[in-house]
Amino acid sequence: MKPIIGIILRPEKSTDGNDTLCIYKQVSDAIIKHGGIPLGITPPNIDNYYSNDINSTKKLTSEEVDTLQRMIDFCDGIICQGGDDYYDYDLESITYSYKIDKPLLGICLGMQAMGVAFNGKMEDINGLDHLQKGIDYVHKININPNSKLFEIFKEQQIIVNSRHKSTVVKTDLDIVGMSDDNIIEAIEDKNKTFFIGLQWHPESMIEYDVLMNRLFAYFIKKCR
Repeated sequence: MKPIIGIILRPEKSTDGNDTLCIYKQVSDAIIKHGGIPLGITPPNIDNYYSNDINSTKKLTSEEVDTLQRMIDFCDGIICQGGDDYYDYDLESITYSYKIDKPLLGICLGMQAMGVAFNGKMEDINGLDHLQKGIDYVHKININPNSKLFEIFKEQQIIVNSRHKSTVVKTDLDIVGMSDDNIIEAIEDKNKTFFIGLQWHPESMIEYDVLMNRLFAYFIKKCR
């Protein structure tokens, strides 16, 4: 039976100004290609996330936390996808998935939210060019050979794309991937079934990179 992969939806605005919820097509395509069923997870207090006033975002109530946890329980694995801002529902999804050992993959902003959820801190990147859109390969990443990520890739150095302007600078999760200019590029807890965050966009590399296909195949396998 194909596993159900819950994708944490992102609040966005359509070109005509309507409020929308977003799944990035490359994420759902990667799931489908490797035998999963993508399913959007709607934030339970979604009306709070369309204001430009950050102070308007309210914390989840106990009822909303229960609703979110029930949606996560329904899924076999979770993807916290990229975006512009992370919210309280991202942090709750991450910490709850960790608690119940639900396989979770964090991508770009999703990785940053994972880092923050575990006593982490983020900063803007100054003087380093990691925002390179539309380029297949941007920079190298050095992978800890004692990590689950190395177990998947079987390579100590890989080359990835890159399109981010912020970075995790500290976290209690294991830091297992670094760029040559000392940007944290991968974090994990190898004691979990699958709990990995990546700063790059593996879903955008599916059409041309064997290793990123290996990553999604491994993730889907662990969700079965």
